[in-house]
Amino acid sequence: MNSGAGVIPAHQAEPPLVLALDVGSSSIRALVFDRLGRAIAGLEAKEPHAFRTDAAGASEADPDALLQLIFACIDRALQAAGPLANAIAAVAADTFVNNILGIDAHGRAITPLTTYADTRAAGEVAGLQADFAEAETHNRTGCRFHPSYLPARLRWLHRADPDLFRAVARWVSLDEYLKLALFGEAAVSTSVAAWTGLLDRRRLIWDEPLLAGLPITAGQLSPLVDADAGQQGVRPVFARRWPSLAQIPWFPAIGDGAAANLGCGCVGPERVALTVGTSSALRAVAVADAPQLPSGLWCYRVDARRSLPGGALTEGGSVYAWMRQTLQLDDPAAVEQALAAMRPDGHGLTLLPLFAGERSPGWVGHARATFHGLTLATTPLHLLRAGLEAVAYRIALVYAQLRPLLPAEPEIIAGGGALLASPAWLQIMADVLGRPVIASAAPEATARGAALLALEAIAALPDLSQAPVFTGDAYLPNPDHHAIYTAAIARQQHLYQRVTILTLDT
Repeated sequence: MNSGAGVIPAHQAEPPLVLALDVGSSSIRALVFDRLGRAIAGLEAKEPHAFRTDAAGASEADPDALLQLIFACIDRALQAAGPLANAIAAVAADTFVNNILGIDAHGRAITPLTTYADTRAAGEVAGLQADFAEAETHNRTGCRFHPSYLPARLRWLHRADPDLFRAVARWVSLDEYLKLALFGEAAVSTSVAAWTGLLDRRRLIWDEPLLAGLPITAGQLSPLVDADAGQQGVRPVFARRWPSLAQIPWFPAIGDGAAANLGCGCVGPERVALTVGTSSALRAVAVADAPQLPSGLWCYRVDARRSLPGGALTEGGSVYAWMRQTLQLDDPAAVEQALAAMRPDGHGLTLLPLFAGERSPGWVGHARATFHGLTLATTPLHLLRAGLEAVAYRIALVYAQLRPLLPAEPEIIAGGGALLASPAWLQIMADVLGRPVIASAAPEATARGAALLALEAIAALPDLSQAPVFTGDAYLPNPDHHAIYTAAIARQQHLYQRVTILTLDT
């Protein structure tokens, strides 16, 4: 562990440097890191963006507009770097994953970019379950049938607009679209491909049984490459625009979840990354493969050598934000102090925080939030505390399935803006899990993870395990509180079973 500074002034930077592009769900960033994965102060740029959504469940973006934002971030980061730009030896990237767009034979986008948050394919899940053995497919691809993955979304796109679907020559992710613009050709990393639900995660090929039952062919998907397969020699227009980047390797993007793990120091099974931003996830990097994947988990890839088992929840900071806004809790400091003073599970409430459906561990995409136990004595703070505890309970269910896949009791490293902003929530997590929770102090952990993998690829870093790990405070579990929460998890699961059955019946 290393609690030192993860951000350094430019004069302390040790070459070679890496320019990291972090394409997130709400913003695009370009940052420069040195050979130890330390962010260089001032050498960064950020451009906000937002997905287009509607009541039907659409979540889309304009891919060409996103490319222009990426280009603008690169321009500004290089301008800020000045002469240091010549020490940049590679360009790394991570993106929000499960994004896809259709392009024509000339490489032009002819569909919007649809994202992981698009739920319009929910009606396709039952058909997939009827056509394929889901347990076998899950163990082979690492993904359950769910509207966030591409088997369902491709079927829905084919049904929604068959003429447009037939006009698509190739289906690509945003990073592939970027590389087509830069180089005229593109491949997809096994990391990004693993998030689609179309990758045979062991053989590292497009999954043949699935493709045989979907309205696309392997030829309409990009070639698969490992994360260290850099491209060099950008087109002349970009070489003139960014001469310092013209002849260095640009590595294929990895999934943002994989990057977040690496950036906060969870590069092996001895550490598990607990990330709570808008949504939540619990992930571990592993080399050994589980012969049978637990039903509540997915298993993606970091690269050809490392897998990424874990689970993701739709709920997280979104629950905190919704409650604070809806309940009109204004003073963050006062709210935090009050939350910390409350007794664990002392409100008499049982809450399913499934405001946007469920992913792990039950995969009931149509599930919705449920409050049980409300009385005239219930206060807004009771509701908020119950919401934070409820999210922690769902994390604990994922941890219970993940733990047997790991060789020993792991350290739990917490990251994500929503969780790190609330010491009370961090303590709740430790008490619920019954394990110490250590706050990550790695700045821009997702971009840092992509940079570290690029540094390993160019041999500037012999192994990811040799990068410093930046940590903050440790939150130790209270055994009495853990016992209370164990009973509360069982109570929540009982409500979950009752409500899920009721929802299915109706």
